[in-house]
Amino acid sequence: MSTGGGFAVIDGAQLGDIDLSLPDQGAQALTGAQVIELAESRVSDRLYGLALPETVRSGALGRVGFQGAELDGDQAAERLNEYVAAIADALKDDPIVVSILDGSALRLYLEDEDDFAMLAENLFTELDAEDTGKIKKSEIRRALDHMGVDMGVPPPSELPLLSDILKKHGAEGEEEVGQAQFAEVLQSVLHEVADTLAEKRIIVTHNVKVVNGFKIRKILGDEKQLTHVVEKILEENHEQNSIETVRKYLEKNGTDMGLPPLDVEEAVALYNAVFYSAAFNKSVLEWSKDETREIVKEILEKFAEQLESDPVFVDLGN
Repeated sequence: MSTGGGFAVIDGAQLGDIDLSLPDQGAQALTGAQVIELAESRVSDRLYGLALPETVRSGALGRVGFQGAELDGDQAAERLNEYVAAIADALKDDPIVVSILDGSALRLYLEDEDDFAMLAENLFTELDAEDTGKIKKSEIRRALDHMGVDMGVPPPSELPLLSDILKKHGAEGEEEVGQAQFAEVLQSVLHEVADTLAEKRIIVTHNVKVVNGFKIRKILGDEKQLTHVVEKILEENHEQNSIETVRKYLEKNGTDMGLPPLDVEEAVALYNAVFYSAAFNKSVLEWSKDETREIVKEILEKFAEQLESDPVFVDLGN
């Protein structure tokens, strides 16, 4: 699933048609460790060369048993399938958000004269803090920092050649330039950065949690978990309006159930939309336990549907 603009959400869907064949080793058996290594290598190849986060890896390993030092062909094939499926499932539960920096985002700016002129003007104005109409050439580096990953520029730590590129195009030193010359130098630097990324793309992982309804679906599919939620809601009922009671419970406990935190702007709109559509007229006192269960189930279904079609991205910060 892609978020567009060079961003992608790795949620396990990318593994649907992964190669699950075993290497040709004749009659030689494979160990569990070899099967794990093979699976993770195939997964990494499919996921832009990324290594699995330890949380995803440990979660997947916890779902699959690799008993026995050696596995015959059929056993190894079965374990390989099981482990890749477990990784895909773990990624559904804990997706990874990445930026794929391959130069394409930069080329969109460079190929449109008006867009690039506006970009250069905005950057120059931001860097010209004293409004002198002049900035040092060395400020080009700061301009790239201002653009950042969102606009297709990798962090300096991910692009060791950046210093060489800046030096090559005269984007260093104390010499001052006006807006027109700044734009000219910036353009040449960005062209080379885009060319460099086209030869070897850079993948940047973001510290972002994707709330996509998957955890809610797990609750809805587990009678014990759903019953526990209903019982907790009934325990907290103090003769308030029924919908108010459910909403207050979910606002308080929703993040543990797979709902976005309320300090995220999209979460408030999501709650309002779901509870507006769940406009029941019964009071809590009129609800039996079974009725409460059906109402809570319907509300959670609405949350899951909304989040599946429009996930909420929560920035976890540094």
